[in-house]
Amino acid sequence: MIFRQLFDPESSTYTYIVGDPDKGESVIVDPVREHVTRDLEVIGAMGTRLGWILETHVHADHITGARALRDRTGARSAVSQHCGATGFDRLMDDGDIVVFGNELIRVISTPGHTPGSSCFLWRDRLLTGDTLLIGGCGRTDFQNGSAAALYDSITRKLFTLPDDTLVYPGHDYKGRRVSTIGEEKATNPRLAGKTRDEFIAIMESLGLPEPRRMGVAVPANLGGGTV
Repeated sequence: MIFRQLFDPESSTYTYIVGDPDKGESVIVDPVREHVTRDLEVIGAMGTRLGWILETHVHADHITGARALRDRTGARSAVSQHCGATGFDRLMDDGDIVVFGNELIRVISTPGHTPGSSCFLWRDRLLTGDTLLIGGCGRTDFQNGSAAALYDSITRKLFTLPDDTLVYPGHDYKGRRVSTIGEEKATNPRLAGKTRDEFIAIMESLGLPEPRRMGVAVPANLGGGTV
């Protein structure tokens, strides 16, 4: 199997490509529209064709490359049914399985950052989108986010996975690439040792600025990457 972690410096977004070279099929998670050509080159170099385009949620800081990739490859696109999005081939829910080659990706519904946020578990690797970050988590102050729901998603679903499960986030702003469930349980400053009420108070006090491209990105991403 082949696993690639790619980066968009403008939005600090990680894109992931998982490929089964034996069966010649791959999956991409959270592609960025400006990097579609790069991603296709990586997929081609892996000796695979793109079978699935998966989104962890409707992004507010970049426009997805899902529509462009689907148009150029014929791959199927998928997002949570709780996103309220259109223009995707499949609407996923908790416990769904995405099959590619001889491999399986399990969908874990993790509402909180947005109602339709999902994580994807492949083997020992968890692609967490904006639900769980390295030393942090996604914000909950727009797109119908909920700090209470996010705490429950992380503590009741993600933190029940084995401690050695690798955490690959949707973003990182400090150059970090990977963590583990055990590390985040023990050291994540927003979550480690925090009660639900303490977490909600932390999230409500962040005072973060609105994402610069939100007004363009969210409508486009609700349509699968249309403008």
